[in-house]
Amino acid sequence: MNIIKIENISKIYQVGGQEVRALDGVSLSIERNEYVAIMGPSGSGKSTLMNMLGCLDTPTGGKYILNQIDVSEMEDNDLAEVRNKEIGFVFQTFNLLPRYSSLENVCLPLIYAGIQKHERIERGLHALVSVDLENRKDHKPNELSGGQRQRVSIARALVNNPSIILADEPTGNLDSKTSIDIMRLFEEIHSKGNTVIVVTHEEEIASYARRIIRLRDGKVERDYVNHKPSQGVNGS
Repeated sequence: MNIIKIENISKIYQVGGQEVRALDGVSLSIERNEYVAIMGPSGSGKSTLMNMLGCLDTPTGGKYILNQIDVSEMEDNDLAEVRNKEIGFVFQTFNLLPRYSSLENVCLPLIYAGIQKHERIERGLHALVSVDLENRKDHKPNELSGGQRQRVSIARALVNNPSIILADEPTGNLDSKTSIDIMRLFEEIHSKGNTVIVVTHEEEIASYARRIIRLRDGKVERDYVNHKPSQGVNGS
């Protein structure tokens, strides 16, 4: 069953009186519980596509159906509601609030969703357990390593039980060993039934995905199954 279906999506920016087609007639669908990497060189359109998939921006033309909802022409307030409910974001720079503890950072999406405090804490702790970080629940970001901060970010992405985990260069600020640990965690998240989309320019990171979509000049250049994904936690 499709969780994402985009049809002939375009995004045109006006730059210095000229049209720039960041996306040029992109069509693709992603099934529930797929693990997909979106790749491409700088200027290929991958960041613009990520913003579309994450409901951070709307297309100039075309249609985007997310989990049976047409989000193509939604207003900002409605998009924000869809984002909070359907998508868990993981960013290269972690995007954690420095004065908040790990648990408070993880619980933020639940505040926006109007969840009562006792349930927020319960769900936040459960999310931290799922990334093996419950023993750091009271630590602030500056008391954590880069890998631990990214685990908090992943727990925050999971806490609302979203339809999709969308990760933008999730290992960009991490060393090689920590990057492998984080990608194994994504493997584990995927094995539990989550849909995972990773946007990256690194071949090594993309190699963990089951499917790779390559963009160039705002178009899909190649879309193929990765028959030999990197070794994950369950050896698949």
